[in-house]
Amino acid sequence: MTSTAASKVPIEFNDKVVRQFMLASIIFGVVAMLAGVFIASQLNFHQLNLAEWLTFGRLRPLHTNAAIFAFVGNMMFAGIYYSTQRLCKCRMGNDTLSAIHFWGWQLIIVAAAITLPLGLSRGKEYAELIWPINVAVAVIWVVFAINFFLTLHKRNEPSLYVALWFYIATIVTVAMLYIVNHLSIPTSWTHSYGVFAGVQDALVQWWYGHNAVAFFLTTPILGIMYYFLPKAAERPVYSYRLSIVHFWSLVFLYIWAGPHHLLNTALPKWLQMLGMFFSLMLWAPSWGGMLNGLLTLRGAWDKLRTDPVIKFFIAGVTFYGMSTFEGPLLSIRVVNSLSHYSDWTIGHVHAGALGWNGFMAAGLFYWLAPRLWNTRLYSNSMANFHFWIGTFGILLYVVAMWISGIMQGLMLNQVTADGLAVKNTFLDTLQAIRPLMGLRVIGGGMFLLGWIVMCINLWKTIRSGKPVNEVREVAVLQRGNTDTMGMKETFFNDPTACTFGALLLIFGWIFLPPGADVASLICAIVFGYMAVRRFQKTSHSWANWYESLLHNYLPFTVLTFVAVVIGGLIQIIPTVTVNSAKNVEDRLQKLYEPLELAGRDIYVSEGCYNCHSQMIRTLVPDVMRYGDYSRLGESIYDHPFQWGSKRTGPDLAREGGQRPDSWHYEHLMDPRSMSPQSNMPPYAHLSGKAFDQKALPSKIAVLRRLGVPYPPMDATEIKMKALEQGVKIATELKKSNIVVRPDSEMVAVIAYLQKLGQFEQPAVEETLTKKGQGVPFPLSPIIPDKGRRDNGAE
Repeated sequence: MTSTAASKVPIEFNDKVVRQFMLASIIFGVVAMLAGVFIASQLNFHQLNLAEWLTFGRLRPLHTNAAIFAFVGNMMFAGIYYSTQRLCKCRMGNDTLSAIHFWGWQLIIVAAAITLPLGLSRGKEYAELIWPINVAVAVIWVVFAINFFLTLHKRNEPSLYVALWFYIATIVTVAMLYIVNHLSIPTSWTHSYGVFAGVQDALVQWWYGHNAVAFFLTTPILGIMYYFLPKAAERPVYSYRLSIVHFWSLVFLYIWAGPHHLLNTALPKWLQMLGMFFSLMLWAPSWGGMLNGLLTLRGAWDKLRTDPVIKFFIAGVTFYGMSTFEGPLLSIRVVNSLSHYSDWTIGHVHAGALGWNGFMAAGLFYWLAPRLWNTRLYSNSMANFHFWIGTFGILLYVVAMWISGIMQGLMLNQVTADGLAVKNTFLDTLQAIRPLMGLRVIGGGMFLLGWIVMCINLWKTIRSGKPVNEVREVAVLQRGNTDTMGMKETFFNDPTACTFGALLLIFGWIFLPPGADVASLICAIVFGYMAVRRFQKTSHSWANWYESLLHNYLPFTVLTFVAVVIGGLIQIIPTVTVNSAKNVEDRLQKLYEPLELAGRDIYVSEGCYNCHSQMIRTLVPDVMRYGDYSRLGESIYDHPFQWGSKRTGPDLAREGGQRPDSWHYEHLMDPRSMSPQSNMPPYAHLSGKAFDQKALPSKIAVLRRLGVPYPPMDATEIKMKALEQGVKIATELKKSNIVVRPDSEMVAVIAYLQKLGQFEQPAVEETLTKKGQGVPFPLSPIIPDKGRRDNGAE
């Protein structure tokens, strides 16, 4: 950017949109936390599943989406709009775009709040919204991006400050993640099937899910930290160089870590190891950012005792450090075998959501409110009360979940002395952790109480003032129409070229056959050494290059996008061939019959994936409890995949044929009648509702377009097949004196459950070796039914 200084002119910032996003975040924070406390209570008191649209399975997605997109999303936009205008020394790019962004985002949130309790869901965690809402999200995000980059284009500050780097990374990466993971083909206005299936769908989902945490809940909040923490402390950022290392290492490494959500599963092992490796590497940049934030307070410790804003910011950054230490720890395969599917992960997630996001939001609002309404904070005492009750609530919540998760993992992994049977049923573990789940409710309730106190405090603060837009005199800069730094200067310099060369050779080490992989690794080391040497020799020009980059937002944005897109391509593209029927060597999933497909979609819409996994890991206790470990080919046609991430109920991968239809009927009508002390909601409403026969032809047509090998069938044939299977199940149930409609949703779900675990012609498989020998890949026939089935569970 070429620029010359002109005379100073007054500029009025658009603080109205900041106030709007701030108030929306405060209100939706109450909604999200109240929903969280309620669904946590449902896990202890099944009676709180008051109606079909108030069951745990339908409300849990409402809670997560409200917390992520409504609460943190609005808080993030408030912080970005406020700081961007000050850092760019100009008003936001366009007031109309700002208004469209705010009201469009709130309409999306309202639409989500209506559709999710109605069971309109895609069935993928943090990505449940139906396709019309997803299109709206993409459109509003583009509006936000245009508005943001327009502001960068007309800025009156030549260089981009650190906070803006993190905002740029957030905008480009979230767009990429959201669009790719939500690619789907509609079957109706409220339903669609994603283009990915099976293992590829699992990988893409957790590539998105993990990095939604990274680039929606972390990078923008880090940008807010880099702007507001120095402002509150009245100190400069501790280290500019450390912020450079923090930013570039974080945006490059984070995108690779998604596979650590799928350790010990059917995901190819090289992807599991890749995810674990990059997760461990994240320790360094994450803690570098935390230390940069904490050390910014050097010389300002007196304010820590007296200023509640500083208290919230420092506690938030500390929780960020704790969460980013725990995350890599949980990505170690041995630790993950204990923690995955347990409450330990729930505690880890909420340490970040409540401690990092919640406290940073509180500190931001306490700092913003007096300035946006030109007044003083109503009560420091109330803010301090909020801080301490919130801190104690988080710690109570997290510690309870740590203990609960470890206890649950140890109990579920425990085997008897003969090594051929599990020692505890699933319900044994649920009974053992009920007091700890109760403590979670108390801890969450305390955090909610603190938030309500903040609401009262800020309401009284706002009433004592009046809204104002800051007016500041700035020197308007004259600039050229385009950035002066082109792509050649950005990418084709010696250190950058050598670095990219080293990265490409490392990928060769991963993918090339034996011999060539070693040569590629050696060449990568050579290129890496050359990059370091060229950097040392050209350190002065390199620094100038980076300063030039910060004066040119378009090349900076492109370089950021390249840094994040590499990891996604390397992970996703190879699974296109892996998740192919012709490449499956042992087991191939049987196609769902029309009635079974209808039942599967009902299962997804009811949110059953929130409690039940369909992935038996390659671990001895998993195999002994549930049956033979899951193969890649067994879910190859699943749109969406159903591997799950939490077991509040047992795994269902081998459920088909294990129990009679009457057991499933009674269990769905009243879970306690078949599994005493179960916390599962009743699904009696399924028996009185007919499944959607009209939707089946379009659903099967879309699945055929996506590669599922259904034979040609017309609409009449599809409906007849569904009804014929329904009649068979209804007839079987009648033998047990159970009368049910053959076209009911209950019958459809039973049909789906009885299909689980069926596959085509298995090849010769591994057998269980002697105790203590061999790898844990046993076959179900080797293990007695008594030890293999978890008869005490749902």
